[in-house]
This record gives sequence, C-alpha cells and structure tokens, in this order.
Amino acid sequence: MALVLGSLLLLGLCGNSFSGGQPSSTDAPKVWNYELPATNYETQDSYTAGPIGILFELVHIFLYVVQPHDFPEDTLRKVIQNARESKIDYDKIIYYEAGIILCSVLGLLFIILMPLVGYFFCMCRCCNKCGGEMHQRQKENGLFLRKCFAISLLVICIIISIGIFCGFVANHQVRSRIKRSRKLADSNFKDLRTLLNETPEQIKYILAQYNTTKDKAFSDLNSINSVLGGGILDRLRPNIIPVLDEIKSMATAIKETKEALENMNSTLKSLHQQSTQLSSSLTSVKTSLRASLNDPLCSVRPSSETCNSIRLSLSQLNSNPELRQLPPVDAELDKVNNVLRTDLDGLVQQGYQSLNDIPDRVQSQTKTVIAGIKRVLNSIGSNIDNVTQHLPIQDILSEFSVYVNNTESYIHRNLPTLEEYDSYWWLGGLVICSLLTLIVIFYYLGLLCGVCGYDRHATPTTRGCVSNTGGVFLMVGVGLSFLFCWILMIIVVLTFVFGANVEKLICEPYTSKELFRVLDTPYLLNEDWEYYLSGKLFNKSEMKLTFQQVYSDCKKNRGTYGTLHLENSFDISDYLNINEHTASISSELESLKVNLNIFLLGAAGRKSLQDFAACGIDRMNYDTYLAQTGKSPAGVNLLSFAYDLEAKANSLPPGNLRNSLKRDAQTIKTIHQQRVLPIEQSLSTLYQSVKILQRTGNGLLERVNRILASLDFAQNFITNNISSVIIEETKKYRKTIIGYFEHYLQWIEFSISEKVASCKPVATALDTAVDVFLCSYIIDPLNLFWFGIGKATVFLLPALIFAVKLAKYYRRMDSEDVYDDVETIPMKNMENGNNGYHKDHLYGIHNPVMTSPSH
Repeated sequence: MALVLGSLLLLGLCGNSFSGGQPSSTDAPKVWNYELPATNYETQDSYTAGPIGILFELVHIFLYVVQPHDFPEDTLRKVIQNARESKIDYDKIIYYEAGIILCSVLGLLFIILMPLVGYFFCMCRCCNKCGGEMHQRQKENGLFLRKCFAISLLVICIIISIGIFCGFVANHQVRSRIKRSRKLADSNFKDLRTLLNETPEQIKYILAQYNTTKDKAFSDLNSINSVLGGGILDRLRPNIIPVLDEIKSMATAIKETKEALENMNSTLKSLHQQSTQLSSSLTSVKTSLRASLNDPLCSVRPSSETCNSIRLSLSQLNSNPELRQLPPVDAELDKVNNVLRTDLDGLVQQGYQSLNDIPDRVQSQTKTVIAGIKRVLNSIGSNIDNVTQHLPIQDILSEFSVYVNNTESYIHRNLPTLEEYDSYWWLGGLVICSLLTLIVIFYYLGLLCGVCGYDRHATPTTRGCVSNTGGVFLMVGVGLSFLFCWILMIIVVLTFVFGANVEKLICEPYTSKELFRVLDTPYLLNEDWEYYLSGKLFNKSEMKLTFQQVYSDCKKNRGTYGTLHLENSFDISDYLNINEHTASISSELESLKVNLNIFLLGAAGRKSLQDFAACGIDRMNYDTYLAQTGKSPAGVNLLSFAYDLEAKANSLPPGNLRNSLKRDAQTIKTIHQQRVLPIEQSLSTLYQSVKILQRTGNGLLERVNRILASLDFAQNFITNNISSVIIEETKKYRKTIIGYFEHYLQWIEFSISEKVASCKPVATALDTAVDVFLCSYIIDPLNLFWFGIGKATVFLLPALIFAVKLAKYYRRMDSEDVYDDVETIPMKNMENGNNGYHKDHLYGIHNPVMTSPSH
C-alpha cells in the first residue's frame, strides 16, 4: 500500500498547481498591513470534460446500477490487515463485487456460447436447416413481418452505432489526452520549481518587513516630540488653552480700556477748553449785535420790527455750560496704568510657551532611552534572521527538489514508452471500432438495398438483384458478427472489470475523501505505527498526522510548516517568542520618564486681574457722559441762526445797520466752523470711548472672578493630573511601538505556519494525478470505451437474429410455394397447404416455371 501511495504521489507531480496571491493576515491593524508577494503559476487549477461529460455521466449511472454499494471502508481495512496474515474474507469481497461479477459471468457466457452457437448455426445452414434452405413459404402476414424485422434491425443498428460512436470518442480522448501529458507535466514541474524558488523569496520578504516595521518604529521614536509630546499636549490643551485665551482677551481689554480712558480724558479737557472759547465767542457776537441794534434805524418802522425780532433771539446765542462740568477720569486712568505695570500679556505668552515647549522637552528628556530602544530593535532583527535561517522548511524543500528532479527525469524517460503503448492502444481501439463499424455497415447496406430493391409484385424466385444483394449483405453481417463478437466481448469484459473497479475503489472514494479515511486507519499500513504519515516523516507515529488532514490543509492553501506540524521538530513559537521580544522592548520603554512643570499665571498676573476689576470703570456714571454727547454745543443751531440773520438783514434798507448785521451773521458762521464743529467731533470721540468703557466695565468683576476660577481649575488640573496624563500617554506610546512588533511577530508566525511554502500545488497535483490524469484521462475514457463497445457487441445478438429473419424476404429463392387455382375447395386447400399454396414436389408434379433447375 505504501508503494501504491508513493506511486500516486509520483503521479501527483504531473498534476496541476494553483495561482493567486498571498492574502494578508486578518488581524492586521489599520495603521500597518503586510501581504506576501503573489505567486503566479502556469497550470490551470481545474479540469472540465467538456461536451462529452454527459457520456461519462451515463457510464457512471450504469456503474451505480451495476455496483450500488457504498465504498467498503471496513472491508478494505480488513482486507489490508488480513493480507499480512493471509486471511482474507472473500465473502464480503464477493458481496461487494456481486454486480461486477454477474456482468462478467454474463460476458463469459457470451464469449463461450457465441462461438458454439455460430458453429452449429453454420453447420445447420450448410445442411439447409435454420433458414439455410433457399425456399420461402408465402404467408398472409409476410408483409407485416418484413416491416417489423426491418424496423427492429434499423433501431438496433442505430443503438449499435451510438455504442461505436462512444468507442471512437473514448479512443480519441485517450490519444489526445496522452499527447497533452508531456505539456502538462512540463507545466507542473515548472510550477513546482516556481514554488521552490518562491519560498526563499517569501522568507526574504518576511525579513525585509522587519526592516519596514523597524523603520516605522524608528520614525515614531525620532518623532517622539510630536507623537508622545503631541499626545500630552493634546490632553492638556482643552483644559488650559481656553483659560489662557480668556486671560489674553482680558489683557487686550485692559489695553483697550487704557486707550479709551486716555482718549476720554483728553477729550474732556478739550471739551472744557472748546466750550469756554465757544462761550467767549458767542458773548462777543452778542455784544456786537446789540451795538448794531442801537442804530436809529431800528426805531423807525418797519425796521423796528426786524430789530426787535433779532433782539429777542439773542438769548439763544449761549454755549452748553454742562460740557465744562463733566467729571474727569484721571483716577480710573491712574488705576489702569498701575495695572499695566504688570505685563499680563507677556505672562499669558509664557503660559502658551510652556505648553508649546512640551514636545521639545519630551524629546530632550528621552534621548538616552530612545537610543537604548533602537539597540534592542536592532538585536531583535538579528534574532529573527537566525530563526528563519534554521527553519526546517528549507531542508524539506531541498529534499523535495531532489524528488522533483528525479521524478521529472523518470517521467521524461518513460513518457515515450507511454506514448508508444498509447499508439498501440489507439490502433487496437481503432481496429475494434472499425470492425464493429464494418458489421453495422453491412446491416445498413442490407437494409438499404433490401428496402430499395424490394418489389412486392415479384415472387421469391424472381426477386431483383438489388434486393438479393441486400439479403447477402445481411448474411455477411451475420457471419462477421458470429466470427468476431466473442472476441470483442473478451476485450469488453477485461476493460470492464479493470475500469469499473478502479472507478469504484479509487476514483469515487478519492473524490469523496473516503479513501483517505482508510489510509488513516491506525496501524493499517504499518503494524508498528499508529499514524503512518507521522511515523514516515518524523518517526513519531503517535503524533496525529493524517493523510486527510494534510490533504485538507494543502487544499486550503496552508503552508508546509503548519500542514506537516513541523512544530514537533522546530517550534517557531519557542524561538520566535513574541512576549520575550516585546518584553525587552517594553522594559526599555518602562524607563521612559518625562517631567513637566507648567505654571499658567503667577501671583503678579492674578493681582493685575484683581486690580483691573477694582479700577472703577464698572461704577462710572456713563449716562451723564452719553447725555451730553447727544446735546448741541450751543443753545441754537448757529448755522441756521446765521442764515436767518442774513435774511432779516436783507429785509432792511441798505445802510450801516444792514451791513453790520451781515458781518455779524458771517461771524456766527465762522464760530460754527471754528468752535462748534470741533466740539461735535470731540463729543463723537467721547461717545466712542464711553461705549468701550461701558462694554468693558459691564460685569467686569464677575468676568474676572470667573477667569480666576477657571485659572485655579486649570492649574489644579495640571498639578493633580499631569503625572497621570504623562503616564497614560507614555503607555499609549509604548503600546504603539510594541504593537508594531507584536503584529509583525504574529504575522511572521502566522505566515510561516500558514502561508510560506504553501503545499497547495502538491495537493492540486495529486488531484490531477488521480482525479484527472488517472480517472479523467484514462479511466473515464476506458469506461466509456467498454460501455460503448459492450453495448454494440451485446446488441449484435438481436441484430443477427433479425438479419437472418429479414434476409429471407430480400434474397432470391430457389423455390417457392405455388398457389393451385383448381384446388378451390377450402377443405382441400387446407389439406394441400395454407391459403391454397402447396409445394409442387409433394404431389410429384414438375413445374418448370416455378421450380429452379436444380429441382
């Protein structure tokens, strides 16, 4: 059995290989993924019978009818076990082979009886018996019988033709597939060498991925300022940055307050001076107007009315005295200036800078540790290189390479012999199919000539040459059938017994994997080994390594290491200990310490905020200032007053009064331009400053207190939590670095165990050797051959019977039954023969017309 298994594996090297890429590990992290380079193979992975597959299915159905029993696992085990003890239970074998034996017995009967029957049939024909007499008796149903015999023979010939077609197809299939075997073998050996060459490349690729992983880790180690320091900064930022932003905003508000107070203070002083000058100017112009109104013309009507109107309006030429009474803001400005003596904005910038310096401080504090981690990573690379160099896969592949070379030489050396034998088989099959074809051609020619040459009006002794030739062809076919059918049946029986048993005992159980279960039976192939395969490979028969498990793993594209359980001789988990390697990295990372001291705002900054809150801008009477900004600097619109004065002056008669009043109107216009407009501009400036101060002072104390509370919370957070934040981010950083190598080492272990040196090409080659090369290339066509030839041979028996019967209706007879016209009395006719026909020699009457010369 071991020899048989070795032969099957040897044939397996002629088989197919797989093609496709190496899938990546399903456990790969999102940030990093590995994938073995794809390996492409030349040979296709599947075989299809094509359109003739339906013929093979018919053969399988026939075999199932003949042999319906399930695969005899238990019987086969007992046969193998008892064969060593020369004890075989033939009863169970006979029971399983009953259908095949029965068909073989029938075939043997056919082989024995057909020559005997043919011999006696020939002897009888020579003695004018069994239809050998050239005399035909006329019957009323003769026409019906002739048609029935002809149709039956035609149907049987068609069935025989189908069998012959199957024989030709099977014969051609064997020849064409054997011709493809050389190309198939070369293709598979090329793929197997590709597998041998790709395996070291895959191992090199695995080692190269360590450098990729190490480079990624080195990148994170060199970027510890952004990775670890940035992580710490990101954790602190949400609690600190908002507070610093508020303080910075408050520092800006203090500066804006100072500017507003300074603008307001200068504006108030300017308003006091401008209001005094306006009052003086208006007093002067009123004095001038009163002097002009003392003109005598004002006492004469109608000028007196105009003068009185002007005199009454002089009371409007007054300035707003409240502008000179607005309170100053010197005290508030002094307090704000005192606040600004502390550089609050600089203190805030220092807080920002203390945060922004975290990445650089982390990098400066971890230089020594990072250098130590890099040394550890370099040493791990050397260890992995040593482990992969000592993998037993290399030794197995070296032995396998020798095996492949020897097998290839053996196949190339013997393939010409196989092709030579195939040519003999093809020639023999061609002769067999041609012989059957010749027989059935005689039957077809007999039917054709007989049907076409038959004349219903001709008597048996006057039939035409064509009809007679048809009968002769039929008898030639009968003679050839008797002569060769038993020889054909011998070939059918031999190929049937061999092909059917191989199909039922090898092909079908191999496809259903029942054959593997038999081979995996403990102590079956070797009485000293529990599991044959593990005993053969490792001399450890107690280790459970079965043919079915190895085949299944290979079909799943699993690597040689995991398939053959090479961990029993070289446990990669021990040499490639993930915990050991990551522990060395972790121990170095444990010494990674970072110390950070962050102070957001000192006591001076806090006092500055408190002093600003107490500067008094929130208690100023802004309504008083805003009320004055909405009033006119003078009691009347001077520009309108001047235009009205001009109009009134123009209504007076020309003279000194008129001219004096116009001069005073122009003076008022000048006062408006020089005094009132600057005051209005100052009031606008005052309004803006007041609004700024009012907005800043609104809820100032509450805002400052809230900022101080937030500052205290942020400082407490830093004081109480910065150590835990550093520890957590350091653990996260350590986990990231270790995670690269954990995943890489896991991927190495997975790839070497599951993917490197995948044995799927060998499994597929075994499939091709057994299921394709043996079963599909040889057994399927062989079974189709005996199925078709056997069917044709069996149907030769009814064909020759109908041919003998039918030949009587086509051949020209030497004598025939003659109908007597005188004998018309039915009883007399019945005495003389059926339906009035009688044989002339019975009455001693010689009829030269109806009798052949021989009679």
